[in-house]
Amino acid sequence: MLEGVYLATRYARIAYMTHDAFQTVDALKAKLDSHRPLPAEAVRQLRADMVLRYTFHSNAIEGNTLSLMETKVVLEDGMTIGGKSVREHLEAINHAEAISFLETLVDAGAPLDERSLKELHQLVFRGISDSAGRYRTGNVIISGAGHTPPDHLHVQHRMDAFFDWYGQEEMQLHPVERAARMHADLVVIHPFTDGNGRTSRLAMNLELMRAGFPTVVIPVEQRAAYYENLDAVGTRQDYEPFIRQVVALVEHSFAPYWPLLGLA
Repeated sequence: MLEGVYLATRYARIAYMTHDAFQTVDALKAKLDSHRPLPAEAVRQLRADMVLRYTFHSNAIEGNTLSLMETKVVLEDGMTIGGKSVREHLEAINHAEAISFLETLVDAGAPLDERSLKELHQLVFRGISDSAGRYRTGNVIISGAGHTPPDHLHVQHRMDAFFDWYGQEEMQLHPVERAARMHADLVVIHPFTDGNGRTSRLAMNLELMRAGFPTVVIPVEQRAAYYENLDAVGTRQDYEPFIRQVVALVEHSFAPYWPLLGLA
């Protein structure tokens, strides 16, 4: 009974911010759209930079110690870095491949579903964990967080409710708010034993990219605020701080485009 009340509250149709809060990012998107299709060489350079930065920062948030330049060597030269673990190398390679899969979903116009979410997780943790691509079968505690993920027996029910909400809200919320809420809710549910952060960030970017926004990179330097804002969702169902953080990052995500388009 309490679980049903919780889900009804969490997945109520509530817009946490007015459309005015998204005017800047909408204007930036309109500016970028006016220059589409982008030059092929610019697209190539932008993608290479995005894959490198996104892979480095997303893994660094989770404790991977490869530097930005070391990540570049692993991804572009296929070399191993002395003193770094096999897992850290796999995390870099796997994340870059997960981005490629993400792009195929965007190109196909495919929304997130349970199969694609599990496939993203499987790619992120391929060769690292036997549970890659499968929901957790035990309980977990998030170190330092004020909230505790639901019992593993409730994970499937919570994920069903998440996808029901996603199907209903897909065109009703601003895409940036929708993407941020998706990410936050997935982290709170914590459907996988490990890799929930990386998988949730990929899911968020699927939604942003489907709506025509650039890929968002959450910098490791914002890790403390990022965790704090996500915990506000888990403990108080307060989405606004995290949505505002994502809005600011979306605004920043346009910056690499302007020099290559001669608009800096």
